[in-house]
Amino acid sequence: MARILSIDYGKKRTGLAVTDPLQLIAGGLATVATHLLFDYLKDYVSREQVERIVIGEPKQADGSHSENMVRITPFVNRWRKAYPHIPIEYYDERFTSVLAHRAMIEGGLHKKARQNKALVDEISATIILQDYLESIKRKP
Repeated sequence: MARILSIDYGKKRTGLAVTDPLQLIAGGLATVATHLLFDYLKDYVSREQVERIVIGEPKQADGSHSENMVRITPFVNRWRKAYPHIPIEYYDERFTSVLAHRAMIEGGLHKKARQNKALVDEISATIILQDYLESIKRKP
């Protein structure tokens, strides 16, 4: 079975997470500079079997898209053109940063570690992916 990869796309940094080959557990993969993301993923999918990519869909509390969507859409279109055999789909990412901070606090990380934005991005990508996996299990 191939992995599922998730992306928490940011203006400067992008958090990545990936499942195990059986698609049971999501785990943090990396945080990369956003301008290097496409090349990073190109290299990753050349080494690992990836079934699909889930990218966080940035929404406001009212459900409308946030300003980051204008940066994400061109990336998604570029990916779909270059890798049509690896689908990329959106998944609601509302509140993942808040959940990431809460997880860091509950995990006992000190304040200085919780200020590590790269770690927050990676944890956010992991939360997106874990939520996605749970949503698949709920579907009949």
